[in-house]
Amino acid sequence: MTSMDKLYESVAANGPVCVGLDTEIGYLPATDAAKTAGENVVDFNRALIDATKGVAGCYKVQIAYYESLGLDGMRAYAETLKLARATGLPVIADIKRGDIAKTAEMYAKAHFTGDFEADLITLAPYMGLDSISPYLPYCAEQGKGVFVLCRTSNPGAKDFEYKKLDDGRHIYDLVGDSLTELGKDYMGEHGYSSVGLVIGGTHTEEATAIRNAYKNTFFLIPGYGAQGGKAADIARYMNAGNGGVVNSSRGILLAYKKQPGVAFDEAAYNECVRMREDIQGECSKLLG
Repeated sequence: MTSMDKLYESVAANGPVCVGLDTEIGYLPATDAAKTAGENVVDFNRALIDATKGVAGCYKVQIAYYESLGLDGMRAYAETLKLARATGLPVIADIKRGDIAKTAEMYAKAHFTGDFEADLITLAPYMGLDSISPYLPYCAEQGKGVFVLCRTSNPGAKDFEYKKLDDGRHIYDLVGDSLTELGKDYMGEHGYSSVGLVIGGTHTEEATAIRNAYKNTFFLIPGYGAQGGKAADIARYMNAGNGGVVNSSRGILLAYKKQPGVAFDEAAYNECVRMREDIQGECSKLLG
C-alpha cells in the first residue's frame, strides 16, 4: 500500500483536514523559560497532535519554521515528524525542493529516510521532470509519495502559472498534464498516483476543470481559512469527498485566540472538527 493509499483511507476515516504544524515560537500561548525554543515547540506540537489525531486526515510539517531556529529547531523538526508519524496518520514534509541530479538524490535520501523521514514531501518542478525523477524510486520501492507545486494559492500564482502557451493551455496545465503522465507508473490500490499535485484553494474559477482533468491525482489543497479559501470552493477540488487533503496551519495553531478561556490543544481540536464538518458538508451538497 502506498502513502497515497494510506492518505485516501485516512480521509475516508477521519476527514480531509491536514493539520499544518508550521509552528512559530510566537504562536505558543506560553513557554517554559527552562527549555529551548525548539523544546517548547515540540511540547506544543505534542499536545496539538494528541488532541487532533482522531479528527485529522494527516499532518504537514513546514521545515522553514524549524530551520529558522538553527540546530535546536532541526532537532524539534525531527522530533515533530516522529510524533506525528507515531499516530499512524500520513505525514507530509513541506520542503518544496526543486533541484536536479545528485543534489535531488541527496534531498530524497534526507527526507525519505533517517532522522527527517516523512511519508510524503512537497517538490517544486521549475527545473523540469528531472527534478522529480530522483524521488520516484522511493515511490516505487517504499510507497512514498510527492506533492508537486502546480497551481498554488498565493497571489503571485498569476505571475507565471497562469501564463498561456501557444496551444491555449496555462503553464499550470502543462505542469499538471506532465506530472499526471509521469505518475501513471505509480498507481495505488485506490486509484491514485503516488505523484500528487499542490492545487491552491483560493482561485476557484477553474476548480471543476482541474478536478476533471486529474481524476486519478491526489491534491494537497492549501489556502483554506487564513488565505481566504472557502469550503464551498474547496469542495470542488475534492473527488466525491476524497482525493484531497485541505491544509490549515494558523487557523488551527492559533484557534485558541478565537476561543477565549479554552486551552490551545482543545481549541485546535474544536477547529479541526468545525473545519471537517464545513468541508464535508459542502462536499455532500455537490454529491446531491
